[in-house]
Amino acid sequence: MTFDEAKLFGSLNEAIQQSSHQYRTRLGVRLRVALPLLTGGLILALGIGLFVGYQPIDLASLRNDPLARAVFLHLRLPRVLMAALVGASLATVGAALQALFRNPLAEPYTLGVSGGASLGASVAIALGLGLNIGGIPFIFVAAFAGAGLSVFLVYWIAHSAGGRVLLPGALLLAGVVLNLCASAGVLVIQYLATYGRALQILRWLIGSLDVVGFDLIWKMLILLVPGWLILFGYGRDLHLLATGEESAASLGVDVRRTEQMVFLASSVIVGVTVSVGGAIGFVGLIVPHAARLLFGQDVRLLLPASFLAGAAFLVLADTLARVAISPSELPVGAITALLGGPVFLFLLRRQQRYSAM
Repeated sequence: MTFDEAKLFGSLNEAIQQSSHQYRTRLGVRLRVALPLLTGGLILALGIGLFVGYQPIDLASLRNDPLARAVFLHLRLPRVLMAALVGASLATVGAALQALFRNPLAEPYTLGVSGGASLGASVAIALGLGLNIGGIPFIFVAAFAGAGLSVFLVYWIAHSAGGRVLLPGALLLAGVVLNLCASAGVLVIQYLATYGRALQILRWLIGSLDVVGFDLIWKMLILLVPGWLILFGYGRDLHLLATGEESAASLGVDVRRTEQMVFLASSVIVGVTVSVGGAIGFVGLIVPHAARLLFGQDVRLLLPASFLAGAAFLVLADTLARVAISPSELPVGAITALLGGPVFLFLLRRQQRYSAM
């Protein structure tokens, strides 16, 4: 290497390091702005969810009314926390899958992952398998198996040639087919099941966050927390993968390992959330896109932003479901579908401008 070449190489290296330092600085600034803002929004949403309902609760009634206190501690608080956990989980998985597949329409519901989990959980409900495996309800295991199978099928279809996504619409087509197959399987199971079990499956499928006490929440956290940590830990790799597999690999990303770990974590998270809340769709589509519009494309910021915003979104959606036709109650899955369906069609239309299905 000549003196001039060495000097040029040193200048380029210095420029790259300086640019990287500036980018990290900007990312840190955005994190310091976004996370407190979203945390404040989540606290506000939790307050609305806790104190708004068919039976309004205030601080005075909590101090003086034992019935209001019992409703708050054993019904209202667990339900709001359940909504926050499910919303945060689905939104984080949606943001991770959109980066991994480089498809803005990817999320657990549209990719058929929720459908696979629903089929697995429906089998468990129909068979009355309420036993625990190592302290974990079997319905969790069945839903996880269904979600994992769906993820594998989507991966196999979309990466059927040389490890690359063949068409922009391949993931969506695979997800539509998997959802149709899973829905048909669930209908067969409902038809063959007893009336009570079929009604239980139907109520569960439309999405509900009814919960009494905190026992189920602790069991969920056993599986959700490791899944969250995996997704957050692979934030940098997902950020690089969003630009393309070849460029990510050239920057040191182990593409296959990242895909496998994100698939595993997503399957666990979706399996758990679907097993307790039903197939609540479009949370993983709406929230990451809203966070992306507000805070930019960086996946390292998008994951925690989607986590906090998803928790707040589903808490507010569940509150609306509880009070919209009070004293009756709408399924929260219907609320998210009514909000998410138009958003999905808008994004699909926008994507078609740039690529053919």
